[in-house]
Amino acid sequence: MKYLHTMVRISDIDQSLEFYCDQLGLIELDRYESEQGRFTLIFLAAPGDEQAQVELTYNWDPEPYPTGRNFGHLAYEVDDIYALCQLLRDKGVIINRPPRDGHMAFVRSPDNISIELLQKGESLAPAEPWASMQNIGEW
Repeated sequence: MKYLHTMVRISDIDQSLEFYCDQLGLIELDRYESEQGRFTLIFLAAPGDEQAQVELTYNWDPEPYPTGRNFGHLAYEVDDIYALCQLLRDKGVIINRPPRDGHMAFVRSPDNISIELLQKGESLAPAEPWASMQNIGEW
């Protein structure tokens, strides 16, 4: 048995690719469009880790996806949690659960999917502004 991917429904391709690729740093590996099925599938992965993929599913006929919280979350190990959180923050992403402990943070995609960011290796030493930041919304 081999893990293939996790599927996340999205409501706007451009907005989602801006978040997952331009802000979070994933790369697009493949794209499939089905006129008969009226959907687009976009496969993403972290650079250098193409085996763990996220499948973004865009249904051409709009339907509401009221919350991503019942999904749980996607998790990514990162080299420097403080640097990534600052980059995301600079690009307008809300850091819902700041990395106060130097180890874990949460953000949300445009479709309200919770994304967990985990520091690779040992936790970083607590540092400002993160150490004193409060949670924002749900994560």
